[in-house]
Amino acid sequence: MAEPDILIGIDAGTSVIKAVAFDLSGRQVADASVLNHYQTGLDGSASQSLEQTWADCASALRQLCDKLDSLARRTVAIAVTGQGDGTWLVGADNRPVGDAWLWLDARAAPTVRRLAEDPADQARFEATGTGLNTCQQGAQMAHMDATVPELLDRAEVALHCKDWLYLNLTGVRATDPSEASFTFGNFRTRAYDDGAIRALGLKGRRKLLPEIIEGTQTTHPLTADAAEANGLRPGTPVCLGYVDMVMTALGAGVHTGDENAACSTVGSTGVHMRAVPADAVRLNAQRTGYTICLPVPGLVTQVQTNMAATLNIDWVLRVAADLMSETGHEHSYKDLVDRIEGWMSRSHPGALLYHPYVSEAGERGPFVNADARAGFIGLSAQHRFPDLLRGVIEGLGMAARDCYAAMGPMPAELRLTGGAARSAALRSVLAASVGAPVRVSAREEAGAAGCAMMAAVATGIYPDMNACIDEWVKPLLEQAEPPDPELVQVYDGLFPAYVSARQALSPVWDSLAAHRASLGTETHEEKTGMTLDAAKRAQGA
Repeated sequence: MAEPDILIGIDAGTSVIKAVAFDLSGRQVADASVLNHYQTGLDGSASQSLEQTWADCASALRQLCDKLDSLARRTVAIAVTGQGDGTWLVGADNRPVGDAWLWLDARAAPTVRRLAEDPADQARFEATGTGLNTCQQGAQMAHMDATVPELLDRAEVALHCKDWLYLNLTGVRATDPSEASFTFGNFRTRAYDDGAIRALGLKGRRKLLPEIIEGTQTTHPLTADAAEANGLRPGTPVCLGYVDMVMTALGAGVHTGDENAACSTVGSTGVHMRAVPADAVRLNAQRTGYTICLPVPGLVTQVQTNMAATLNIDWVLRVAADLMSETGHEHSYKDLVDRIEGWMSRSHPGALLYHPYVSEAGERGPFVNADARAGFIGLSAQHRFPDLLRGVIEGLGMAARDCYAAMGPMPAELRLTGGAARSAALRSVLAASVGAPVRVSAREEAGAAGCAMMAAVATGIYPDMNACIDEWVKPLLEQAEPPDPELVQVYDGLFPAYVSARQALSPVWDSLAAHRASLGTETHEEKTGMTLDAAKRAQGA
């Protein structure tokens, strides 16, 4: 009988749950996926069924089993990562306490504003290295405690997406050092921090925080129930990966030993990060961004994230598709995507300014404002659709530069993954925006690969993560694409206006948010998410 020769990485993203099989040297062998499901509400909510998420994960694994002969016998280990932030509450008998609050959920905005104004937040920021925003479990739990405390009363543990799947796979309630430390802990110690927990007003909820385990050192066996659900073998080692942002970056080359290299994942959201020693972290005065541990001793990633990246392109293309459909000329979204390169060639660089804050949750990097909104500046009668599209794409480049500027000097090289990596026009804009060569990884499923790499170390296939990177990551980095010097000059001139405009627009966004609220019929507590009694509790938290 042949020796086991497959590692499975599970990446439970916001849009899709993927199960990917790799051989022991990192070559992708097969994959399967299931569309994710979540709901949004007019109150800013974004929620997801825990039971459905586990069912979809099990379905993806069964589909993978169907694609590979004898997969159960061949599997060395399983690893899991997933969408970051959010709050997945679990109660008695490991049953869900309602639906999860996702990272897209904006209901905690009033609590974020209150906590951010408290002097105690500075100490929390210095410990976690992470700015407070509505995405995070800490802010969401603080808001729950002030508005719907019965949810926390019924819970026994507060998990994240990947932690919930790990619980279903192994029966173990746990989280990893990355999400634990940037939410409630200290990135230097990779442990919970009592000061950070107190600053969030959650000292009385400390018991809800799960054990922290390091997935490159500790695994737990797949339970019989989970094996029956997903078609794999009971007892197979299961590794709890880090949050999907750093798993994707690890698989795409954020850490290869090259000086001042960085990695941007430009998909639905934009994640911009660089790997640095923990003692070299640069925290900004605005208290924004994330500091997230890597599964490499002493190394962390400094991160700034845009709430919406290619979602802005989706928006402008869907507007075009809707207009054409109104005239009886139906166009598929894919057809319009295929036209991007042509439209870009018929437009002038730097002609318009666009802030890509199209998310209803506002923006979180390099500033936090739940009311921030997208908009064009500089429109004139001569501009046509190609100019609008270019403005949107250049807005993504400006947003990436804005994020890297908050973390220090521009990168010497930018590794790129996500949907934008497939577009030559987008790569060109991003390279010129940060003034650095762009290099794309040939790795198709970087997030699943990142957590599978952790399993490869945990099971002794590699002695450490650096050895795994040498074989799994470095050979897949393609030729560097240098930036266009003329385009660099254009964007150097555009960027100061981009920053000045978004700073000046803050009071405008506030006024528009108040205006939107005045047009509705909601009561004060529906607008703020707080009853009077809850507000009093919050003041005393």
